[in-house]
Amino acid sequence: MSKSRKSDFRPNDYVVYPAHGVGRIVSIEEQEVAGFKLELFVISFEKDKMTLRVPTNKATEAGLRALATPDVVAQAMKTLRGKAKIKKAMWSRRAQEYEQKINSGDLVAIAEVVRDLHRADDQREQSYSERQLYEAARERLTREIAAVAGRDEVSAAKEIDEVLFGRAA
Repeated sequence: MSKSRKSDFRPNDYVVYPAHGVGRIVSIEEQEVAGFKLELFVISFEKDKMTLRVPTNKATEAGLRALATPDVVAQAMKTLRGKAKIKKAMWSRRAQEYEQKINSGDLVAIAEVVRDLHRADDQREQSYSERQLYEAARERLTREIAAVAGRDEVSAAKEIDEVLFGRAA
């Protein structure tokens, strides 16, 4: 199984790890852990100054995936344009659901969180925890859109803002 994984990702490929977002595979290395030889993807998350090692044979189970396709990005942008769906459940329950969506690694689910937590200037202020979740989701969305399009995060963030603030059709 580890051999089939190796063909999926190569060094310098950008990948998405659900709990951390977009990272770049720096190398594929072998390490001995508890007497077993393991082949590992070494993934660098430069923004977070973090390096993660994922066994190649467990990459799929861990949720490691390639960047979203342009179609998925388009679907995420369409989701952002939609009307916010605010459930009437208690905040603690909604916060858990938002956290799960952010950590799912699903770009469209992350776009739903951004859409639902976005506040226009004429709306009430966000609580601290709402703001934290909103920022985390927006950052994940921005990083992946930038990586897919091969652009910088600033231009991807501007595109998201244009959609959120209704300046783009």
